Amino acid sequence: MSASRTASIARKTAETDIKLALNVDGSGRSSIATGVPFFDHMLTLFAKHGHFDLDLTCVGDVAVDYHHTVEDVGLVLGEAFKKALGDKKGIVRYGFFLVPMDEALARVVVDLSGRAALVYDVTAPTMYVRDFNLILVKEFCRGFSNALACNLHVKLDYGEEPHHVAEAIFKCMARAIDAAVRVDPRSADQIPSTKGLI
Repeated sequence: MSASRTASIARKTAETDIKLALNVDGSGRSSIATGVPFFDHMLTLFAKHGHFDLDLTCVGDVAVDYHHTVEDVGLVLGEAFKKALGDKKGIVRYGFFLVPMDEALARVVVDLSGRAALVYDVTAPTMYVRDFNLILVKEFCRGFSNALACNLHVKLDYGEEPHHVAEAIFKCMARAIDAAVRVDPRSADQIPSTKGLI
């Protein structure tokens, strides 16, 4: 494990201009500005509950849709975790968490395996928080999983209020990732795979 698990990423396309700085071993401090207020709220929760320090700005084509902003932030955040974790020596690798948010219960399981796979099982009676469609949470997770190259399983056991559903997912994902990136002192100098590479 490197002494400092940090990464800075800048990514500019015709649709989004993103600057992101991540400290995996932070305190949960964040400064988020994506142009999508509800998404900012979710990312602030993600940083806080994962104990990640996260500075993020995104200027996107939100007048068209929120899709590009949410998906591309997922990609850049996943890329930042991948860069910060380096060769992944010593990490626990697997993480699992359950989070209740009032009537909603979410579960997230992650394997930092070097293989991208998303299983997303979330259906809520109402899929909108104001003008934010909860299906965009899936696009965020897909971008994150692809860029980090991790197995990410997200399931809503139950829930009705869409804000609670999204909040449970983001908090749960943060806690599961926090568990997976922790260093196991029993194997701090080892790759957590019998293949010797992940």
